[in-house]
Amino acid sequence: MDPNSPSLNQTQPRSELTTFESTIGYILAFSYPILALSTGVRSLYQLFLKEGVTYYLPAVLSGVAALCYLTATVGFIVRKRWAWWLSVSVLAFESSMTLIVGVLSFVQPDLIGSTVWRHFGADYGFFPFVQPILGLIWLTRPAIMRAYGVRDA
Repeated sequence: MDPNSPSLNQTQPRSELTTFESTIGYILAFSYPILALSTGVRSLYQLFLKEGVTYYLPAVLSGVAALCYLTATVGFIVRKRWAWWLSVSVLAFESSMTLIVGVLSFVQPDLIGSTVWRHFGADYGFFPFVQPILGLIWLTRPAIMRAYGVRDA
């Protein structure tokens, strides 16, 4: 028997994620596209179908949010280093925009208008505020980082 090959009696290091970690990843990978669809449809409606719209910033911000949600989804599905970096970057941007637009929506409500990030995502049950934080927490867990090849085992 080759001394470098594993025997049947040796236990292999487990590279799989725990059930909880996998489940959270699946929930994020499922919920983000739904949020993207919701905000994307809202943006397209405001930009192209809603009559009397003269101020397009809210619709554009909702469109940017929808693109962020779709882009972040890639990192919840694709277990590659580049996808991890892409999602972490997008989730950090999304979190900062939710905070900036959320604060501005109270300070300058006429400037912000009705967008997905208004009042920290209150129109969407605060999911735009909570989800990127949960996504960042999930992506920065050591086991997740190992699964993506970002951290050595």
